[in-house]
Amino acid sequence: MKPTRRCVLLFAIGIAVALLPATVNPRLWTIWFAYVGLSLVACCFDAIFALPAKRLEIRPNAPDTIAIGDRGVLALEIAAGGGRRLPALELVVELSVRFEPLDPLDLHPEGDQARMELPLVPVRRGMGQVKEIWARWTGPFGLMRRTARGRPKLDVAIVPDVAAVQRTALRFFTSPDFMSGLKVERYVGDGSEFESLREYVPGLDHRAMNWKASARHRRLVCTEFRAERNHQIVIATDTGHLMAEPLQGVPKLDHAINAGLQLAYVGLRTGDRVGWYAFDSEVRTWHEPDSGAAAFRRIQHASAALAYSTAETNFTVGLIELLGRLRRRSLIVMLTDFKDTVTAELMLDNVKRLARRHVVLFVALRDPELEQIAARAPAELDDLYRAVVADDFVHERRLVLRRLQRLGIACIDAPPQRVTASLINRYLDIKRRELV
Repeated sequence: MKPTRRCVLLFAIGIAVALLPATVNPRLWTIWFAYVGLSLVACCFDAIFALPAKRLEIRPNAPDTIAIGDRGVLALEIAAGGGRRLPALELVVELSVRFEPLDPLDLHPEGDQARMELPLVPVRRGMGQVKEIWARWTGPFGLMRRTARGRPKLDVAIVPDVAAVQRTALRFFTSPDFMSGLKVERYVGDGSEFESLREYVPGLDHRAMNWKASARHRRLVCTEFRAERNHQIVIATDTGHLMAEPLQGVPKLDHAINAGLQLAYVGLRTGDRVGWYAFDSEVRTWHEPDSGAAAFRRIQHASAALAYSTAETNFTVGLIELLGRLRRRSLIVMLTDFKDTVTAELMLDNVKRLARRHVVLFVALRDPELEQIAARAPAELDDLYRAVVADDFVHERRLVLRRLQRLGIACIDAPPQRVTASLINRYLDIKRRELV
């Protein structure tokens, strides 16, 4: 229980009342005595009739999971025990750093119960928490203030946006190019797996002629093939300190995870086996390539548990370990980033070693703001310095990507809003050409 500003002002006025006898008539000192007495009685009355802290009940309720990009709701149910009326409340809800902070709130309830809903806006993946709830109110005269503190410690799992994954995948599945390329034109008649034998008719490829079967049936017979549908895909995600940097308000790691999940969803729907691998200075996650809907749920949980790391990425440890875990030729999708040619040297050497046995698709997240700074006409000397540095970074980035392409590695360098479409299109192209 603490005095309010109104209480302090009330007793400050008492100083002026105490000076009244000295200026008017000394016998008026009883007025000051009566004023102080009434003020004390008012403060005691306010303290007695203010709602006790133990009578205030605040029951918070939050969803178990919230996806990045969505908005959750924190519901607060407030009640006053003993049939007391709820006073006007000042509320402060303290959230963990994975949520946007909430401003202090003023609540003017009517009756003994109230309910309010507050937005929960996640900014980083992981386990978010509603840490503390502070409530403050005054007595009937507003002279004394009470404070209550609750520690609900509600845990909320902040996961990648799976709904966006499914919406993006649906656009590809309903695309005429996707349906014709995989379902009709490419599934039968092109690929490496045996499908069936059929009698030769003019127009069929002469290279598909099966001479042994033709001799056995005494007529020309061709072999039909189908595209292999159980390719092995491994999504290798870099979780080093460069991936924790924000890009358009969201950490690069979250952009990479969303793109990787969308590729995993499409790959599993088309019959391939998909695995997940994450590393920085050491291996963080390894999920064996698997198929089916259950595999996507396991990959989703594995990606949601990836933490933001401050360690520098060790490509030698990470990629050699991945190379030792793979027993068959696979498509390895590397989701990573780099700054310049110096820091990319070890990455280039190890990616080259990986590409000798597997098909590597290198995916980097481009920062559009960096290119805008490099291309912007400088107005001041500081702008010129920034433009020169930004142009150096852009130039060195192109050099690294060019070296990767000369090694026969497919590269994608796209901003976050375009990286998913580019990644899935390149995956479908690799799948059609039977490169794995």
